[in-house]
Amino acid sequence: MIAAILLVLLGLAYQVGWSRSRALATSGGGRFHSRFHYHGALVAIWAVAPAALILGLWALFGQTVSASYVQSLLPVELVSAGGNPLATAISRVRALASGYGVAGEVADYEAAAADALARFQLIVTLIVVGSAAACGILALLFARRRITPRLRARNQVERAITLLLVACSAIAILTTVGIVASLVSEAIRFFTFVNPLDFFFGTVWNPVFSSTGGGSGRYGLLPLLWGTTMIAIIAMLVALPIGLMTAIYLNQYAPRGVRAVVKPIVEILAGIPTIVYGFFALTTVGPFLSGFGAMIGLDIRGTSALTAGLVMGIMIIPFISSLSDDILSQVPTSLRDGSYGLGATQSETIRRVLLPAALPGIVGAFLLAVSRAIGETMIVVLAAGNSPVLRANPLEPTSTVTVSIVNQLTGDTDFTGPQSLVAFALGLTLFVITLCLNVVALYIVRRFREQYD
Repeated sequence: MIAAILLVLLGLAYQVGWSRSRALATSGGGRFHSRFHYHGALVAIWAVAPAALILGLWALFGQTVSASYVQSLLPVELVSAGGNPLATAISRVRALASGYGVAGEVADYEAAAADALARFQLIVTLIVVGSAAACGILALLFARRRITPRLRARNQVERAITLLLVACSAIAILTTVGIVASLVSEAIRFFTFVNPLDFFFGTVWNPVFSSTGGGSGRYGLLPLLWGTTMIAIIAMLVALPIGLMTAIYLNQYAPRGVRAVVKPIVEILAGIPTIVYGFFALTTVGPFLSGFGAMIGLDIRGTSALTAGLVMGIMIIPFISSLSDDILSQVPTSLRDGSYGLGATQSETIRRVLLPAALPGIVGAFLLAVSRAIGETMIVVLAAGNSPVLRANPLEPTSTVTVSIVNQLTGDTDFTGPQSLVAFALGLTLFVITLCLNVVALYIVRRFREQYD
């Protein structure tokens, strides 16, 4: 509803501003500094800004106001108790007010509070929407009166767009900062229970859950880190040669019609949800590998690092293929023509000119794909076996950092003991690893790309 109100107000204000400037030009008002659409955009900005501010403030603080109002309707002894009982009571009243049922018998005070809350929400919603519409219309009329031939509408609109872009960039940066801050703060709490040396260099992962929140269990990172690395290595051994050869074929050998068909088919793999890959690994690839191992005398478990790595490699193929294809296309034609002019064959040109010229970009694509493999969750949850034991055999089950994060945060968690807080330490470790890989990849791409521009 909020978006609909803003869109209607935006379109109305733009039309009013455009029509006003057009009417002034038709009546011979003089030479205009800006085009008509800039006047319409300026009026639209003036009209939408106060309405968006009011609606945004209500979206931010509406739940708090609603909770305070519900508390005023509840019995004094329940409000004084606080904690979970109060939160549960507020949640039940809100569910009743919204029309959804609640489990158990509804108390008289809950029914009365729900009726009062429903009326309160209706009245407040009408007030907020009416205020936003009124402020928007007043701002629209004010902006319309400011339209003159010499109004620098274009400059003001571009300044507003610049501020909007800066705000979007700030939101992205602040979001990243918030994620890092939350991980660091909770990881520091975890290290008050567990020695950092035991965590980063421990070889046993056995986080025993306890109701007392004590430091029971062993939290060695190395089994999880090795499992993550082993699966990523297997995935890249599958994805890198297949993806790179696919890119070379599509870029150098495939006719235009074949390329138009094959490239979209390969990229369809990137759009398949990872949970589907997990089911594919669990029901098809795992049993196939197990049966194949029995034929040749190897004990290959259906859920193992090999199963997860193979399926993850299939998932990453379009990632490497598309990036490598784009990078190969950016190699200047003059380099290829010069190679052909010196008598080199097509395969020699690919090996001695094309691949060396595109190597920095291919390496960057490889590192980005590695970071993608390290952060994968659903495939390894279903196909790796969830066995956090330090072993070098890829035919046995293993576990990864992401799987352990899921395990530690599944179910009721109160974040008071190391059993749950360890997930933040694992997340921070994974964040640092992927960040380093991405930084290295971007550095390689930017450092060497200029040599072939």
